[in-house]
This record gives sequence, C-alpha cells and structure tokens, in this order.
Amino acid sequence: MMEIDALITLNAVPGVGNANIRKLLEYYGSAQKVLSLTENDLAADQVVSAKLAAAIARFSKEQFLAKELALIAEHGVRVLTFNDEEYPASLRAIADSPIVLYVKGRLPENLSLSMAVVGSRGASLYGNSIAEQWSARLAEVGFTIVSGMARGIDTAAHTGALKAHGQTVAVLGCGLTHIYPPENKKLYDSIPAHGALISEFAMETLPMPYNFPRRNRIISGLSMGVVVVEAAAKSGALITADFALEQGREVYAVPGKVDSPTSKGVHGLIKQGAKLVSCVEDILEDIHPQLLQEAHGNVVPPGTPGIKEPVASGSLSESEQQIYGFIGDRPIHIDELIDRCGTDALRVTVVLSCLELKHFIKQLPGKLFVR
Repeated sequence: MMEIDALITLNAVPGVGNANIRKLLEYYGSAQKVLSLTENDLAADQVVSAKLAAAIARFSKEQFLAKELALIAEHGVRVLTFNDEEYPASLRAIADSPIVLYVKGRLPENLSLSMAVVGSRGASLYGNSIAEQWSARLAEVGFTIVSGMARGIDTAAHTGALKAHGQTVAVLGCGLTHIYPPENKKLYDSIPAHGALISEFAMETLPMPYNFPRRNRIISGLSMGVVVVEAAAKSGALITADFALEQGREVYAVPGKVDSPTSKGVHGLIKQGAKLVSCVEDILEDIHPQLLQEAHGNVVPPGTPGIKEPVASGSLSESEQQIYGFIGDRPIHIDELIDRCGTDALRVTVVLSCLELKHFIKQLPGKLFVR
C-alpha cells in the first residue's frame, strides 16, 4: 500500500478526523505505519483513545481501498494530500486543514484570488439575484467563486460565475458520488469544466447534516473573503463567516429588508463588525491593497518593446503604470495583455481590476479593455 492509499484509508476511518491523523503521523512517521499496527500496539502508545485505536485496527482496509480506488477512477476524480505541491496553499495554512482532498475537475490556477459567496438555502428572489449578479461581476474581474452548491444563494453564486464564463469551486458536504441537492445535477455536471467540485469526504459519504458545518471551514479557507447574502439567525452561512474571522479572512454582509427572517443573520454580522457592502465595487475597493500585494513582485520589465510611456499620475503603482501603457483607445484582449506583459495571468488580472477601480480603464464584453 502506497502512502497516498494509506492516507485515503485512514481519512475514511469513522471518528478519526484530521487532528488525530496529524498526531498519528507525527508519532509514527507515516500512514502506512499506522495501518500496519495492531489494536494493542495503538492502544499501548496512547496517541489516540482506545476506542479510536480499535476503530483503526478493525477497519476493513483492503476492501475499502479497492472499492474507493475504483470509484475514484470511474468518476474521474483526483486525490490530493496535504503534502502535495498542488494542494491549495491558502487551505494548507488554516487550522484543521483537510488531510485528503478529492477533486473532480481542475483547481483554478488563480485560486489565491477567490471569493466565497454564501447565504440562505431559502433565499428570496432578491437574494438569489444579488448572489448571481455579484458572482458574475467578481468572476469577470478574475475572482474564482467559491461556495457549497447548496440550494438558494450557493446555487445562484455558482450559476453567476458560470454565466460570466468564469471559474468556480464547489465544496461538498458529502462524497463525490452523490449529487446533493439532487436538483443541482446540471450544476454538478457543469462545474468541473470551469473549476472543480471538491470534498474531504470518502467517495460514498452521505450528505449528513453534521458534514456541512465542517465543510464550511474549507469554503472560507480557500477564499480571500466571504460575502454573505441573506442568512437567517441560525444560518449555516454564519458558521462560514465565523470560520472566516478565525482564519483572518474579510467578511462582507449584504443588507436586506429589516422585516425579513433571512436578513436577521446578515444584520447581526453587521452589528458585530462585518463590512456592509451595497455593490461589488465596495468589495473590490476594500480588498484593493491585497490585490496590489498580489500584483507586486512580478511586474512588467521596464523598457519592454511596444509599451507606451508610463502615466504621469502618481496615483498608479509601478506595475499599474506599466500595464496601463499597453492599453489604448483600441480594445485589447486580456490574453494579448498577458502575452505582451510576459507575466502570469493572475497578476495581470489583479492589476486590471485595480485600474478599473480607479477608472483609468473600462472592461468591455469579451474580456476586452480600453482606456
């Protein structure tokens, strides 16, 4: 059994969890070693409780793994472990990060530029409209939209990103063999071509209620910030907001009708210090310093052939001036800008967002930019 197979197996043992797996790995050195031990050995070392030692030793390892690997292959799923280079850096940095991540589709290259959009399952027409429109706008300026593919706001957020031909990541509270809710089958089928479906749960894990609060830490962990659009007083979206605050992420609250039950949770967040936002520009302006930080460190080299003279205004950073120099009165496509700049797509997207916020450029349909 390879180490990745051992991690997949250990991750599936009921009751073990990430914290215990980390303790076991630290003590024994590998998941392979853990699974080779007897119940008495595990209990004697007292790294985990006697109950968990019994659960690990008695788990049907070979039978589970054979079926799991077959399902992974059948559904076109890839498994990342926390040691893999492609494991999201933002997720690795949070407390209780998943040991194993099942991925159907492809994680976006600009995953560091992500925004979570979450809210009520029983959302109003207003809430769904805001979630879809704002997600589309955020996707247009380069953000990956992260949500949980639940009914209501989550569904609207993913839909908005897809309609804008952007990228989206859905974090599921079940295994990837299950489509939950079932009416989101079309969404389930569409997302992998424009991002990814991900889960920390074994392939056949059912969508049990206790799984969803746990998956919310991944939604916030993948994101620069969390936008809450409608949430009742005890909404799961508030759990995501709490995780975001613990992880040092921004929380943005979209105000609603004062007499609406689905506004109580959002208005409570505002009272507690969440940032009230009334348009996408409020979010972009607030996160602007972080965007600039992403852009710094990889700017267009001075004297690049074809670049226009830098803008005289002191209101633009060096990287903004340099990329602005490529944009004129004739629309230019983002792909051409990336080629001309000789830098990666994320940094060009970030700088374009900043220039648009400052009203130096305008984005036209089709990812075209003009002064």
